[in-house]
Amino acid sequence: MNRKNHLLTAVLVALALPAYAAPQAPLNDVTAPLHLMKPDYPTPYGAPTVADVSKVLDRVFTYLDAVTPAKVIDQNTKQEIRDFSKIDDNTVFAQGDYRLTSYEWGVTYAGMLAAGAATGEQRYVDYTNKRVALLAGLARPTLARLKANPQAKSPVLRTLEPHALDDIGALCAAFVKAKRNGLQADVTPLLDSCRNFIGSKEHRLADGTLARLRPQPDTLWLDDMFMGVPAWAQLGKLTGERKYFDESVKQILQFSQRMFNPQKGTYMHGWVQGMEVHPEFHWARANGWAVMTMVEVLDVLPEDHPGREAVLKQLRAHVKGLASYQDGTGFWHQLLDRPDSYLETSATAIYAYSMARAINKGYIDRMAYAPAVMLAWNAVATKVNAKGQVEGTCVGTGMGFDPAFYYYRPINVFAAHGYGPVLLAGAEVINMLKSHKFEINDSSLQLVTRK
Repeated sequence: MNRKNHLLTAVLVALALPAYAAPQAPLNDVTAPLHLMKPDYPTPYGAPTVADVSKVLDRVFTYLDAVTPAKVIDQNTKQEIRDFSKIDDNTVFAQGDYRLTSYEWGVTYAGMLAAGAATGEQRYVDYTNKRVALLAGLARPTLARLKANPQAKSPVLRTLEPHALDDIGALCAAFVKAKRNGLQADVTPLLDSCRNFIGSKEHRLADGTLARLRPQPDTLWLDDMFMGVPAWAQLGKLTGERKYFDESVKQILQFSQRMFNPQKGTYMHGWVQGMEVHPEFHWARANGWAVMTMVEVLDVLPEDHPGREAVLKQLRAHVKGLASYQDGTGFWHQLLDRPDSYLETSATAIYAYSMARAINKGYIDRMAYAPAVMLAWNAVATKVNAKGQVEGTCVGTGMGFDPAFYYYRPINVFAAHGYGPVLLAGAEVINMLKSHKFEINDSSLQLVTRK
């Protein structure tokens, strides 16, 4: 074998042999910075980018735009009706996955407006405007038909003749937001329906607190803070009339006086006037409606209103309580103070929105709560699947006085309660990311406060 072949053989043998590695020092407190080891987080940890959040919102939008057609048809012929003077008892909304006139969709309309403002993308605003314009266009022809025949049917009948706050409150708040955002459609009949029902038809306790007659007489549902109060406050912003603001503050404080547990920092779901003992089930989504109500009222409440400080104080107490129950995954539990109940998406999204909005508006301490918001959003984002559906959302829920009722409520991607909160949360997180900087400092997420 010549010298050249000897060298080639040596190289091939060297390549085939494992590389020599120097002995490794044992891993211990002396040889390695253990505090810098990467934790096995179940939820992505750290601040997302605006692009990351926008991608999640895009998936939700694409899905909802496809499955909520904005048109009415003849239910027999399936033909679209464009001339609303020709609507009759056979006129129905085109089949979709969700109802265009539910309170959940009132939240979704508001969420789309917020997403449009945060991203600068008109398609989100157009989504709301197109559907609200459809409802507004049907309103006057429906009223004319009802005048001639009180038994007439219409896809917007329950919006014009509500039976409960659920039928009109959240929708009304969204209608006003759309109008204030430049919507040209005439929503007057829809706003009149809201004003009349909340103002004079909804059942109330003797002191005026909004109440229901189910499941027991004179029952307060925490949900009704949101179903009635933000709409009322928005009407105040639209009209400039002080009475709407006065009533909004009154409702928040009277609900809180009866239903807020200051030791826990959270609200009970239901309170019945005729009961001496009030079982406390701190249902997550209802607490979401409460904190969202306070944020939304503060957004339009005049700075000089005498009740503003009381609402701010209540908001801060509630946020402090909510933050103490956040799970390590970033979610909150179905029953806030019972960590063996399941982790729930819609409430987590509502808290992410409400806390982010409160930080961005200066209502709560940004250093204390901004990392919790980012963790909550990262958790919510994991529940928006590739199709754009929101997973892990509890279905519609009444009021119960036993734990099993809450523990075993089903979850479903078609529970409409998750979509508006995800849009709102994503929009407000984008706003936060644009105005605040975050860093990993000594391994933990921190808000950057130095200049």
